[in-house]
Amino acid sequence: MTERDMTQAQAYARQLLDFIDASPSPWHAVDSMALQLQQAGFKPLLESEPWQLQAGGRYYVIRDGSSLIACVMGDKALTETGFKMVGAHTDSPGLRVKPQPVMTSGDLVRLGVEIYGGPILATFSDRDLSLAGRISYKTDNNTIAVKNICFEQPLVRLPNLAIHMNRQVNEEGLKLHKQNELPLLIADHMTQTLGADYFVELLADQAELTNVEIPGWELNVYDTQKGVFWGDKGQFIANSQLDNLASCHAALTALLNDACLHSGNTLVCAFFDHEEIGSESHKGADSAFLADTLKRMAWAVGIGDADFYRVLAQSFLISADMAHAWQPNFASAYEPEHKVLVNQGPVIKHNANQRYTTESLSSALFIEWCQQAGVSWQHYSHRCDIPCGSTIGPMLSARLGVRSIDIGNPMWAMHSIRESAGVFDHCDLIHVLRHFFTS
Repeated sequence: MTERDMTQAQAYARQLLDFIDASPSPWHAVDSMALQLQQAGFKPLLESEPWQLQAGGRYYVIRDGSSLIACVMGDKALTETGFKMVGAHTDSPGLRVKPQPVMTSGDLVRLGVEIYGGPILATFSDRDLSLAGRISYKTDNNTIAVKNICFEQPLVRLPNLAIHMNRQVNEEGLKLHKQNELPLLIADHMTQTLGADYFVELLADQAELTNVEIPGWELNVYDTQKGVFWGDKGQFIANSQLDNLASCHAALTALLNDACLHSGNTLVCAFFDHEEIGSESHKGADSAFLADTLKRMAWAVGIGDADFYRVLAQSFLISADMAHAWQPNFASAYEPEHKVLVNQGPVIKHNANQRYTTESLSSALFIEWCQQAGVSWQHYSHRCDIPCGSTIGPMLSARLGVRSIDIGNPMWAMHSIRESAGVFDHCDLIHVLRHFFTS
């Protein structure tokens, strides 16, 4: 890549890091994307109201605060072009605060947490952690409202056990008991308001609410350290939630490109919560959210049920989720002939058992878009003796009956609280998705 390419790549990567830093929970991520969409002229839709969609119109709909679908209504015939779709997910594995979290042990106060998805638990120790998410509260007129909150300062911590008391930690690794050793330290005897309402008062103060009931919350434990560039030329990035906010950012950035907005194609970006726990929820990828939205888009332009299936037959879905980059310190963990490298281009993910949806034709099409964009690509296959993860691709492809491919950018330390990836890969994926949207 040229020096000019490095400048552009780092500019996109800087936008990504800023996006992640502003999105410490799935609810904040959707808020961040909704703001970008509004600034680009997209109009919000409500599922509970009738939709009036126009050719060339730009719209988005949010389900329950943490899943979002954005669309550009093209002026080309849908039965000929189909939907050009990119799917990704807004959630990341980690820790969530329990409904009754406050525990006192001696003069110390801890918060009970539950494991969400499959995080690398050891990476949460000795980090500057805090809380972000949403609360529900009862308003003055006795209705229930929700509000996103974020404690920006370090609020909680998971201190490690000293090596003097855990002599085998370097040989056996840090092992944390999921029930007994994950509660987070938050306060000591200096806190005077320890009682049943202590945590509720803390939330109310942060949300700038007074004299309200807060019957519930969904709070994510996040790392307050900001995203950074690293490497001898700043060619790498590190942050939390690269899996999978990097794919969300790449898809949204591509969608908002002027050439894509005016391509005449009908474009869809679908961002779902709950991928890390199986997607089985009313707003996950295994719900009817995307199918419902596509039907309403088709109905709005006069396409009935029979022709809707013709549209799906012409449609294509790119499931974008991060991929495992080869790390030479752990070479034995990788399939020897499928070592994908950071900053060598987007990865086409293969699995014969359809944990990924890639097949020969969808792979060939994606390679063609890479060639048009002047971008390299890589192929990934998991070791046969290690279980393979999956994505939203298989469930969306099966539910809709559309051709699909699973792709993603290579990264290190997936599901760590501090993940790493390459600046060129992020830039490259944006360019490829632009070519897909305009093809």
